[in-house]
Amino acid sequence: MANPNQPTVYEHLGPEVFDRIVAGFYRRVADDDILGPMYPAEDMAGAEARLRMFLEQYWGGPDAYSRERGHPRLRMRHHPFAIDGAAADRWLELMAASLSEIPAAELDDAARVAIWDHMVRVADMLINTPG
Repeated sequence: MANPNQPTVYEHLGPEVFDRIVAGFYRRVADDDILGPMYPAEDMAGAEARLRMFLEQYWGGPDAYSRERGHPRLRMRHHPFAIDGAAADRWLELMAASLSEIPAAELDDAARVAIWDHMVRVADMLINTPG
């Protein structure tokens, strides 16, 4: 259970760090040969906003994601996309590159490890296609 006297990861890092993580990721997705085709160019900004809202909410920030979209249901929402190990690995590769752009002064080791561990669990959970 979270300690009410401790700031959440979101409060600790601030919204700007989440903005930069997500923006860095989507900057890479647009031209990626594996992930790019999964994201319609006309909705790239929408996908970026949804990931940012999801991460902010997950890490203790505003509940905009749930208010706008309901329960995350990540597996259901990603079911229409063929996500194999290569896609999950690429997602993590692009996310790692985005995280690496955030200096340690803004994203300390404890928060970086917690966020990365969550990313790995989510990427693995969303694999829905063998290969």
